Amino acid sequence: MKFKSIAVAAALGLATALAGCTTGGPFKVFTSDYGTVKDAGYQLPRIPINEVPRQYHRQIVSYETKEKPGTIIVDTNAKFLYLVMDGGKAMRYGIGVGREGFEWAGTARIAMKREWPTWTPPSAMIARQPELAKWRRGMPPGLSNPLGARALYLFNRGGDTGYRLHGTPEWRSIGKAMSSGCIRLMNQDIIDLYNRTEVGAKVIVKR
Repeated sequence: MKFKSIAVAAALGLATALAGCTTGGPFKVFTSDYGTVKDAGYQLPRIPINEVPRQYHRQIVSYETKEKPGTIIVDTNAKFLYLVMDGGKAMRYGIGVGREGFEWAGTARIAMKREWPTWTPPSAMIARQPELAKWRRGMPPGLSNPLGARALYLFNRGGDTGYRLHGTPEWRSIGKAMSSGCIRLMNQDIIDLYNRTEVGAKVIVKR
């Protein structure tokens, strides 16, 4: 029986190690940071964070990379966004990504940051969803705006990529592939990322 207990414990330990082999265990998890937030005249509702898988809660994790602190690395397969920190660590956020046919990968930089941005659907999206034509000149900021509380605009050598790192009121979409290509975070997380990120920061999006 003792041998069997040891074997079970070893198996559980191996499973845990394999589950965390990418970044190691978290140093700190910010599960308590998803309450009601008053911001710029808006009141973001509390997110029932216990309904979001724990791996997608904001947390500091081990993360080895040659990229310098301040770099953002997006792992679209794992549904994680990493903000590289000093000392082999990163702030990790859960994300929602583009659904099939709308994925994007590459390197860009943050050219602009906007609080409570206006959302303007691209012409191709309006063609697919004609009901969005009323926002052709821009949807005003607000709690139902698809860009949420903050947006970081990605540009490369060709100019505006059309892709954004942004908030979303649809917290249930975190960990899933259902956007039109942009990278979405819970509103409380995009506010945190916005405050930690500088214009000009490098962004690497990997598939």
